[in-house]
Amino acid sequence: MASQLLGLEEESGPSPGESELAVNPFDGLPFSSRYYKLLEQRRSLPVWAARFIFLEQLESSPSGVVLVSGEPGCGKSTQIPQWCAEFVLARGFQKGWVTVTQPYPLAALSLALRVADEMDLTLGHEVGYSIPQEDCTGPDTLLRFCWDRLLLQEMASTRGTGARGVLVLDEAQERSVASDLLQGLLRDARLGNLPGDLRVVVVTDPTLKPKLQDFWGNPPTVCVPRETGRCPTPVYRDSLPTDRVEAACQAVLELCQKEAPGDVLVYLPSEEEISLCCESLSKKVGSLGNQGPPPRVLPLHPGCGRAVQAVYEDTEAGARKVVVTHWLADFSFSLPSIRHVIDSGLELQSVSERQVRGHGLKIEIAHSHLSWPWLGVVTGLQSSDPSRISSVETSQQVSGRRKTTPGSRDPTSLVPSPAPEALMQALEDLDYLAALDDDGDLSDLGVILSEFPLAPELAKALLASCEFDCVDEMLTLAAMLTAAPGFTRPPLCAEEAALRRALEHVDGDHSSLIQVYEAFIQSGADKAWCQARGLNWAALCQAHKLRGELLELMQRIELPLSQPAFGSEQNRRDLQKALVSGYFLKVARDTDGTGNYLLLTHKHVAQLSPHCCYRSRRAPARPPLWVLYHSFSISKDNCLSIVSEIQPQMLVELAPPYFLSNLPPSESRDFLNQLREEMTDSSTRSESSSTQELENACVLQ
Repeated sequence: MASQLLGLEEESGPSPGESELAVNPFDGLPFSSRYYKLLEQRRSLPVWAARFIFLEQLESSPSGVVLVSGEPGCGKSTQIPQWCAEFVLARGFQKGWVTVTQPYPLAALSLALRVADEMDLTLGHEVGYSIPQEDCTGPDTLLRFCWDRLLLQEMASTRGTGARGVLVLDEAQERSVASDLLQGLLRDARLGNLPGDLRVVVVTDPTLKPKLQDFWGNPPTVCVPRETGRCPTPVYRDSLPTDRVEAACQAVLELCQKEAPGDVLVYLPSEEEISLCCESLSKKVGSLGNQGPPPRVLPLHPGCGRAVQAVYEDTEAGARKVVVTHWLADFSFSLPSIRHVIDSGLELQSVSERQVRGHGLKIEIAHSHLSWPWLGVVTGLQSSDPSRISSVETSQQVSGRRKTTPGSRDPTSLVPSPAPEALMQALEDLDYLAALDDDGDLSDLGVILSEFPLAPELAKALLASCEFDCVDEMLTLAAMLTAAPGFTRPPLCAEEAALRRALEHVDGDHSSLIQVYEAFIQSGADKAWCQARGLNWAALCQAHKLRGELLELMQRIELPLSQPAFGSEQNRRDLQKALVSGYFLKVARDTDGTGNYLLLTHKHVAQLSPHCCYRSRRAPARPPLWVLYHSFSISKDNCLSIVSEIQPQMLVELAPPYFLSNLPPSESRDFLNQLREEMTDSSTRSESSSTQELENACVLQ
């Protein structure tokens, strides 16, 4: 079988005339000269030696599952998908297409760009990608790279695997919740009985191979030979620099002055530092005075989008590439031309506290970056021990599993299961939101919530807006909260600060986001208008697209809509009610009037974010007593982001009574329970008075 899959690529080398005669079997066009150049690079990758073995196992695996294990940098993420596409092509497209999952959207985008280039195909046609707010695929797409959470949502919506011939779960060692759930769902579905004869390829590094072999029942395993090249030579600097960005720039300039061959990779922990480093280097490299063109400085982070393509492009003859990035580069690209790494030894890690439902980013000591095995010299700005722990929100993923496998009593059949405390917290949150029935399966409301590509609390607020007649405003807010942050930086001057303050709304950050969006639309989505106010034009465009998708989804499932009424007093109250209906889990109280907020669900104190409109006003009034917040950031100065004032009466009215009863002991809980009793007594007296008046009226008649 394997010998039938490849014709051209198995030849020892093309002759000068071959490029004019050979035709790409995927689009029927002649191969370009660049294809042959990249083909030589592909053949030199360690994974190439395992090609025939992989194709044979993919064809003959009794269970339909193949496990691929290889060291980082061996080429498995770019080559395995192409071989799967050849496998599907050999079957005459009768068994569906190839879907490749990635744990990070940037990795899916970057790999799609690279693989399309290597296959000599057009991105968006035969090769495509699907990431949040962007679907670059078409009817002719045979090979699709996809963020694993999006694929999980697709499977939850269709209750199946669709017309996929091969499903590749890449970077399984990253242990994302979505990847683990996908593996659990596929294993429980008894692969031999799946429609379409689906093949599953699980790609990992050797560290997770034994666990995956045990989980999948010892499937055929392809081990990529280890590269026998030289190991990197680490050079540590004992003194910790006070300015990481300046130290990294200085290290790059020293390498350039020495004219050491090879490209440079710089690791910094945050996107802000990446941007500052690139800006500084771009100014300094031109004054090096070396012969030849100056180095080309390239930033690489999730906000770059398709600009990641520049990493693969050829530079002017002799020009060195300096790629400035963070740990996501380990899964987004690999360049054999890189021979020097400048590593800060730090990274921005996701951290969480389950009890407070808080998430944040914290600079921690980094793990040893996976790209080092194929590099030459490593310059460390700080010696470090390898450690990186990823924390994620599981409620949305658990609701997806409940929908896909209703009646399942084992939510922990994963690889292995996450912490039981995290799963119980997720189930508790879903129960508070009325998304589960008495049997622990999704309720009717939960099924509708799972249709939305939103966090459960945001989806609940959007559904509540149907009841409170503020759907138009809540659609805008949901899109703005889900897209990338709309503000790129603090104001640079007084004029810009004044323009931005004009967009603030007196009711708080949620209404301010709606006001920003509406002003953006009224400007005609003008980029210059955004730049004058320090707004992220790309993020606002994302929000506009996502809003349209959410509106289309609501129309498809026949949910009631409402006319725009933003700015009216009634709409103000209705919007607050919709928000509280979904976000009652995220409420805080200022107990002493100083702006120190105590979280309702835990005895944790936080400040308002510096970007909160309550703090950015020129003459701020007393901080609001009760606030609803979108996120709680865990950091040195814990802060609440996207904050709006609410009234405690509204919280008592809309939150489940057992939620208030289950709050930890505090003055706030006592106050709310007392308020609930008073409101109940008042309602009882009102009903009694109405009944008495009715009886009196009957007597008079």
